[in-house]
Amino acid sequence: MVLSRGWSFFLVGVGFWTWAIWPRFAVAIWNDPRAWSTGTVGEGDGTGFLWIHALLIAASLTIGTTVGALGVRGLLAQRRARNRGVSASDQAV
Repeated sequence: MVLSRGWSFFLVGVGFWTWAIWPRFAVAIWNDPRAWSTGTVGEGDGTGFLWIHALLIAASLTIGTTVGALGVRGLLAQRRARNRGVSASDQAV
């Protein structure tokens, strides 16, 4: 697959965006009384609300990290191709 420079930067940006947004969301979920069985933040067992959001956050961070890594690989492949004198369209990522 050939990945253009623009798409590579876009994928890296998505990776950064994921890590900028989801950890903040995790803090908001943690501080939500609905996440705790007693209704008091940090006390009692976590509810389904907490666990399903934790799963969504973990999945999103995993996907975002993977997408960002693919973007980095695309940029590195273009750099290697440029250093060898191969055009970007001839280089598969």
